Amino acid sequence: MVKQVSKNLLILFILLLSGGALFAQDSSTNVASTQADWVVFVEDSPKECWAASQPIETVNTRDGRMVSVKRSDILLFVSYIPGSGIKGQISFTGGYPFDDGSNVDVNIDGTRYQMFTNGEWAWAPTDEADKKMVQAMKRGAKATLTGRSSRGTKTEDTFSLKGFTAAVEDASKRCK
Repeated sequence: MVKQVSKNLLILFILLLSGGALFAQDSSTNVASTQADWVVFVEDSPKECWAASQPIETVNTRDGRMVSVKRSDILLFVSYIPGSGIKGQISFTGGYPFDDGSNVDVNIDGTRYQMFTNGEWAWAPTDEADKKMVQAMKRGAKATLTGRSSRGTKTEDTFSLKGFTAAVEDASKRCK
């Protein structure tokens, strides 16, 4: 079963990245709080909450050499959607289509996990894996996600976990 990502989720973060003036124009967008390197979003209709972050470092290689590649937004999310059973679902968009059948390797301060891919998105394989990853991220300082594009580019995106615990706790409370 493929987990779905709300279109509102992506729209909200793109608006944030595009600049604060866009928020004033879209009354449905709500940046609830900023917690260090993480931002909490809340959508009221339907009720959805997310903690989200951009990488602090990105490295792209092909055949062992650094390459310059065009990628869209690179984002790591933890989602809470009341009534859907989604409580702490981790998702990642690498800004490119992942290689078919590939996984994203996650390293949270030396503890390793894998996420499955579909198109430009990756998810933890189970709710239990989501829970374990969230707990590791609460204790950790950084998370590095390594993926492979459909063109063979290896990407390594490192996310700061500064503010992660406060952000996911805030998102969870807002979407009970």
